[in-house]
Parts: sequence; structure tokens; C-alpha cells
Amino acid sequence: MRLEFEDVSYSYEGGEAKKKKRSGAKKAQWGNAPDAPWALRHVSFTVEPGEFLGIAGHTGSGKSTLIQHMNGLIHPTEGRVLADGESLASKEVARRVRGRVGLVFQYPETQLFAATVFDDVAFGPRNMGVPEAQIEQRVREALERVGLCFEQLKGRSPFSLSGGQQRRVAFAGVLAMNPEMLVLDEPAAGLDPKAREDFLNMISGFHAQGTTVVMVSHSMDDLAARCSRVLVLSEGEVFALGTPAEVFADGERLRSVGLGLPAPVAFAGQLRQAGFPLEAGFFTEEQLADAIARALGRAVAAREGADRR
Repeated sequence: MRLEFEDVSYSYEGGEAKKKKRSGAKKAQWGNAPDAPWALRHVSFTVEPGEFLGIAGHTGSGKSTLIQHMNGLIHPTEGRVLADGESLASKEVARRVRGRVGLVFQYPETQLFAATVFDDVAFGPRNMGVPEAQIEQRVREALERVGLCFEQLKGRSPFSLSGGQQRRVAFAGVLAMNPEMLVLDEPAAGLDPKAREDFLNMISGFHAQGTTVVMVSHSMDDLAARCSRVLVLSEGEVFALGTPAEVFADGERLRSVGLGLPAPVAFAGQLRQAGFPLEAGFFTEEQLADAIARALGRAVAAREGADRR
């Protein structure tokens, strides 16, 4: 599914924001002030089928507001969101898209509510009208996809599980609806380092299987290592959009909106400033290690050549 944002602006004040804009108060109202009504301003971009799009931005930049537009949970004050060319302003289109776009909020385990794991995971498919004969298979497959055993957990209360298991159950509830696109708001927030890495690897696995992924994260390292493109928001506007190499090429510009560079990219810059002959380019941890090894190899070869002379 292709998701398009066309000049989307959103205000939590709804029609009042439009009145202020038309009356010439736009400049005074837009900005970082607490009473500024515009959460998004003239946002245009496309989520392509099968891509892994990262979304970054400081607190209050509009990230959570943006992703709530992706399945029609909220609608633009101005502009349009289109799913395969159809506007989500249509109730029927929005209803269909909610089954195709799985939105997972930060700390999704807080939304668990059913008496058993089975009923919690089954809630989404049942609400979509999936025949009851298919529900058990949906629940079984969803739990297995998040690394949980159906037989061991189906009858247990989700509130008796560990925090990490609860998050996986909540995630399984979204996967049980068989979404084409996963939209994730800080999916690894609050997890310990091992659980965090496992969870992110699981998400990368879904993407490798063909699921479109949109992931909000405060970690530039995670976005750099996993995403094909990164969208940076600042004060509700698109500040940057491109490949990780393009977006993280200008550290000073990112720092101007409160964001840093991925650790390998920052370290590579420090090495160059110190005079280490490191090639230019964008680096993940693995790429940086290889680049350092190549630079050291060139230095050793040059010294050996000089000694032979």
C-alpha cells in the first residue's frame, strides 16, 4: 500500500485554527509557544510499499500526531492523506485502511484489557469481522511471530506475564489483523538492552518478509542502521527527508533542531578532525570498523613500501 501525505496541516483546535489562519494570525500562532495550535504544517511525503521509514524529531515536533494520520485515527485540518489514491477522509476508506495499517503506540502493553492472552490478541480480528473459525489460527500465528508459545500462554492473563511478554502480546494483537504496514511509536522504549535489540531485530524481520514499516525513534543509531529513509520533523514541519547517508551528512544542521548524529558517524567525524585518514561517507558500526581497518591497512602498506625503499 502506498500512503501519501499531501500538504497536511493539523490543529488540535480544529476549525478555530483555520479561523486564526484566515484572519492573518498565522504567524503569531505558529511556533513553539504552548498555545500554538498547529501540530503539523504543510507536510508532504510518501510511504512507499515495502520500505522502512524512520521518523525523528525532538519532543513536540509532531511525530505522534503524524503517525495517527496514517490509519485515519485523526484527519488533517487541511490537506489530504491518501491510501492507494483514496482519501482517508472517507469513513469507508478509513475503516478499510485500519485493517491494513497496524498502529502500535508507545508502551502498547498499557492497552491490554482482556482476561486471557487469547482474547486480547483476538480482539482486533474479531472487530474486523474475521470469521470465528479463523480466529484461533490468526492468534496462534501472531503469537508465534513475536516469539511466544500459543499453547503455553493462550489461557493466561496477560497481566500475569513479564513486561517484555506483555509488549509482545500487545504487538501480536496488531499482527493478528495481518497489516500490510506497521506504524510503531518508539517500539523499544523502556526495554533493557538485550530485550530492546531482540525486539528491533524482530521488527527488521517483519520488514524482510515484506511488511512496510514506519518507526518513530529517538535513537539515531537505530534509524541509521535499520531504515531505508529517514523523515525529520521540526515544529510540525518536514525538516529533512532522505536516505540515512543524506540526512546525517550535516551534523550541525541536525543539532540546530535538537538532534544528534548516530554514534558511528559522530566518531568518524572526530577521527577525521584528529587527522586519521578515514574516507568520507556514512557509517554504521560495521562500516566504520571496515573503514578503520582499510585505513590502517593502507598505512601499514605505505610504511612497508617506505622501508623497502
